[in-house]
Amino acid sequence: MMKKFGLAILVVFSTLSWANEKLNEELSVFTPYLGTWQSDFDVPSDKPKMQDVSHWERALNGTAIRTLHSINDGMYGGESLIFWDKSKNSLVFYYFTTAGFYTQGTMEVLNQSEFVAYEEVINNKDGITKVKSTSKFESGQFTVSTQYLKNGEWTEPESRIYTKSDKKVKFK
Repeated sequence: MMKKFGLAILVVFSTLSWANEKLNEELSVFTPYLGTWQSDFDVPSDKPKMQDVSHWERALNGTAIRTLHSINDGMYGGESLIFWDKSKNSLVFYYFTTAGFYTQGTMEVLNQSEFVAYEEVINNKDGITKVKSTSKFESGQFTVSTQYLKNGEWTEPESRIYTKSDKKVKFK
C-alpha cells in the first residue's frame, strides 16, 4: 500500500515539475502561445470554410518552440522549430510544409506580447519568395497579420485571430 502511495506522489510531482518547466529567456515571448489554438478564416460565402488548428509546445529542454498546424484537418500543414541562434544573436526558425516547400527566417521581438517574423521561402510553386508576419497576443488570443512577396510584389496584409481550442492538429 505504501509503495503505491509513494508511486502516486512521485507521478504527481514529476507531472507538476514538467508543467512548470520554463523556456529559455530568449523564448519567453512565446509563453502565452503555448497550447492549441484555432482560427476560422474569413472566406467568401461561395468558398469552402477554412480552419487552421495550431499547437505550440516547449521543445528541446526549453531551448526551442515546436509548432504544428493543419488547415482543414490536414488539407495542408506544417511544422516549425524556433530557437535562439547565438552566432546570429537572433531568434531563428525553420518551417516545413506538406506542400513540399519550406521556409527559414528570423524573428524580431517588439515587446513581451508582439513579434515579427521574416521568412525566405524555398521551392514554393505559387511564386511566393518571402513572407512577413506580425503576431500580437492580447486578451487571451492572438492576431497574426501576414504579407507575401509573390511574383515580385507584396500582397495586402491578411489578418487572422486565433483563440484557444480543444481540436487536434491532423495530417493525412
